[in-house]
Amino acid sequence: MYFNFILLFLCAFIAGMTVVVFPNISKKNFKTILSFSGAYLFSITVIHILPELFHEQKELTTTGIFVLGGFFLQMILELFTTGIEHGHIHNSHDHHFPKTSILLGMLVSLCFHAFLEGTLIIHPHQHDGNTELHQTDSLMFGLILHKIPESIALAAVLSYTLINKNKIIFYLVLFSLASPLGLLFSSYFYESHLFSTNLFSYLFAVVAGNFLYISTTIFFESSPDHQFKSRKLIVSFIGAFMAIVSEKYL
Repeated sequence: MYFNFILLFLCAFIAGMTVVVFPNISKKNFKTILSFSGAYLFSITVIHILPELFHEQKELTTTGIFVLGGFFLQMILELFTTGIEHGHIHNSHDHHFPKTSILLGMLVSLCFHAFLEGTLIIHPHQHDGNTELHQTDSLMFGLILHKIPESIALAAVLSYTLINKNKIIFYLVLFSLASPLGLLFSSYFYESHLFSTNLFSYLFAVVAGNFLYISTTIFFESSPDHQFKSRKLIVSFIGAFMAIVSEKYL
């Protein structure tokens, strides 16, 4: 678990720091990474998260409501994050460009989103009639793929908004810690029996809804007029294939 804590932190922090060190990021390459991560995230949600979630829950309608709740919660969070969680990079000419006065609200919302993601890595799992903590490497890989463009987009916004590089690095550290802290949260509160298994399952459902919103938004937002170009289509197929392979063999 502690290895994953460090890995989650480093993948987000290093990705963000690449923008600080090399500010002229290729938009074409960024969109390719984003398409791959979106396809992987959507696929792993469909073939792993949702089947496991509904298989282990008796209250299927209630579980579905929490998935919907997570979907719409992400829409609400996006009012503050301006789409950074699905890789929406802003520039200084964008009318959605966040001013310094609302930067704090954006960071808090992003950290809350990232914290929820981290709770997904370790979750209760039914096995032979017993409930135990379960970790899935395919989910871990998917979260890492998601954190990279997310952190790059945040670093770009911070670089446009703030002049002081020390502040940019400080905010990147805070964001990079959010998912690892979510991982520790889910592990500690389950093992200490402070939260029930059902409560964790509903939290699992909320994050599943988050992922559905983010992954589908990546597809449509990065495709003007909803048209898929061949490059994006190929990368998306590769992402989906990798999700299937990781689910089968990781």
